[in-house]
Order: sequence, then C-alpha cells, then structure tokens
Amino acid sequence: MTATLIVCTTCKGTGAFDPEGPRPGAQLLAALAAGGVPPGVTLRGVECLSACSTGCAVALSAPGKWSYVYGRLDPALHADAILDGAARYAASPDGVVPWRDRPEVFRKQSLARVPPVEPADA
Repeated sequence: MTATLIVCTTCKGTGAFDPEGPRPGAQLLAALAAGGVPPGVTLRGVECLSACSTGCAVALSAPGKWSYVYGRLDPALHADAILDGAARYAASPDGVVPWRDRPEVFRKQSLARVPPVEPADA
C-alpha cells in the first residue's frame, strides 16, 4: 500500500526568507525529492496545510491508516529524518509506528494525529 507524504509548499518557515526566492516549504519539497523518496511513498506538494504558525509542515496519510501532521520542520535539517519516518509509516500496517522507532523530529513535532476514515458502507 502506498503512503502519501504531503508537503506544504507555501509554508514560510520560522525564520527570515528571501521573498523573491522559493518559500521554505517549496525548499523542503525539493530537499525531500532530492533525498530519494522511499519505496511505498508518494511525494506530493500542496499549497496549504493550515499549519502556518508552525513553520514548514508535512502530513502522512494512507488508506486505512492513521494520518499525521508534523510542523516546525527545517528544509536543511530534517529532510533525511522525514524520509526515514515516511518509510517507517509506509511499512506499518496501521500508520502507528512505535514511538521509539520514530525519528526524533516525528516524536517531538507532531501537530495532529487523525484516525482512519471508515468506509462509507460501514
């Protein structure tokens, strides 16, 4: 089953950035793409995750699994850890990666956890 790693491309980050250049969220998407997306993970950029006060944000989701939103991410520091966490999420049966097995950035910077959506005919 494929997991989707969603990256907010309009995030401004938490520090100063060049308003003429790409936003930090777009930089994070580029860093993730350059880092080699793991098997079982699809990378997708979106214009807003509504986590504007938390810096750069990403979400992980897959059918039948818990979904997560993570914030306070830095394109220069966290791309490798995000990719590692996405691979672990994709390999999990329900989206719940044991706490100790999560990258530190996923343990400390989770903004939301959303339960799986039940099928319409349930």
